[in-house]
Amino acid sequence: MSVKGVKNMSAMDQQLAVTLVNAAKKAWDLDLDPNEIVIEIPKRKEQGEYATNMAMKLARVLHKKPADIAKELVEALDDDSIESAVIAGPGFINFFMKKDQYSKIVNTILEQGSSFGQHEDNGIKINLEYVSANPTGSLHLGHARGAAWGDSASRILKKAGYDVTREYYVNDAGNQIANLAQSLWARYAQAHGQDAEIGQDGYLGADVKAKAEQLAKDYPNIYLEPTEENLNFFRKEGIAYELDKIRHDLDRFRVHFDVWTSEQSLRDAGKVDTVLEVLDKNGYTYEQDGALWFRSTDFTDDKDRVLRKQDGSLTYLVPDIAYHNNKYERGFDQLVDFFGADHHGYIPRLKASMAALGNDPDKLDVDIIQMVRLVKNGEEVVMSKRLGNATTIIDLLDLVGTDAARYFFSARALDSHLDFDLALAVSQSNENPVYYAQYAHARICSILKAAKDANYPEPENYAGLVHEKEIDLLKTLSQYPNVIEQTARTRQVHKISHYIQNLASKFHSFYSACKVNDPENPELSAQRLGLLQATRIVLADALNLIGVSAPESM
Repeated sequence: MSVKGVKNMSAMDQQLAVTLVNAAKKAWDLDLDPNEIVIEIPKRKEQGEYATNMAMKLARVLHKKPADIAKELVEALDDDSIESAVIAGPGFINFFMKKDQYSKIVNTILEQGSSFGQHEDNGIKINLEYVSANPTGSLHLGHARGAAWGDSASRILKKAGYDVTREYYVNDAGNQIANLAQSLWARYAQAHGQDAEIGQDGYLGADVKAKAEQLAKDYPNIYLEPTEENLNFFRKEGIAYELDKIRHDLDRFRVHFDVWTSEQSLRDAGKVDTVLEVLDKNGYTYEQDGALWFRSTDFTDDKDRVLRKQDGSLTYLVPDIAYHNNKYERGFDQLVDFFGADHHGYIPRLKASMAALGNDPDKLDVDIIQMVRLVKNGEEVVMSKRLGNATTIIDLLDLVGTDAARYFFSARALDSHLDFDLALAVSQSNENPVYYAQYAHARICSILKAAKDANYPEPENYAGLVHEKEIDLLKTLSQYPNVIEQTARTRQVHKISHYIQNLASKFHSFYSACKVNDPENPELSAQRLGLLQATRIVLADALNLIGVSAPESM
């Protein structure tokens, strides 16, 4: 996936890309696309502020040595913002920019506000499906990580110009739902003094018992027989009750969905039967040992998969095929699923089924969510207030709060195991990343408030911001649009968290080195206050992208 525009880079990146394109036109009459020019930030300051490998990319086209191409490019440069351009290694060009160029980003941010970094609509429709827990109990830590990551990804993708649909797939059919209905009925009957079996696979949680007892009060002596009609009543009541709990928990977690798709609705609409018919028509099914099989080895799977078992019941793969085919039918350009680590082997058969139905399997991406452990002082912690053997989202939020939970889940790559440090999450210290970032925002708000009545002159520009720490902060601010684009393209949400830490660090370093509210130097003070306001805007926006608040005081 790519984003339209000149890479949606920072203003300086864009300017350099265009400058290099113009230089190539002048030197060799080449017509190049600024989107194809790679602008990087060197790891060491002595290598310059920006660098490009453009000379090496053009070696095949021009049939010259990259070093010679780099020399001709530098000679053709025409950009007053460049202090110097130095050729390094086999043909890299390192750029040193004039200091007053960086300050222009302040005006841009102040003018655009929270829209800074917002990319133009790229016309790409993308569907993100995450959480999708069965409506049979409370959401636990694994769901929490997927919820935080999926929601943050949706916010970032929207910021990057994608048309995003956030979707929750409700598994409201099958054995687990039947067990939920049976459990509710049994508890309902027990509330009436009857001896009723919940069943070996039933749900013993206090929430199910409480719901059944409430139903017994609301509907006394009506559903005492375990008939199909009565069990269907408990099925509907159970699903509604559990989904309401899930929505409530997700709302507290700042996670919301645009679409809730019901498995039962797909079955009722004939979507499940249709995909079986199409697979059969396309020659990808066969009968063996009384079961119906999908010939998934014709694609990328390591073995064929059962679709209909010997007893006539469908495997859970079939409605999943119907569901994903339905998403293709809705016209999305890209589908993204977030699966738990135990579903890794499920990906090849799902992609194979899409290909067998005539859909492009490359449009379907699956990101794997690794496991989460709660730890304190290096030891694993098990909290079991509600489920008996698992920690719920609400358990965690009660302990550390939504901000810390959202930040910690977004700070580490999704495909890495996460040890969630409870002690660190509640500590008020710079070692706690969410506290460090939020304190930076609150500190800026405090500084701005203290200078509110100083009556400094309105800056005509911010050219006075040339201190090393100011330049570092300005550079970091200018990178924000590019960070958003890169993060959206890879869905590596933790890049935003890393950016937040870097921005907060650059602010703290700047404030330690530069006096901001200085009545004896009103013009520079006004410019530095503008820089702080720009920093506050970007910091708050970045925190919002990962679902974390930006407090004005702490």
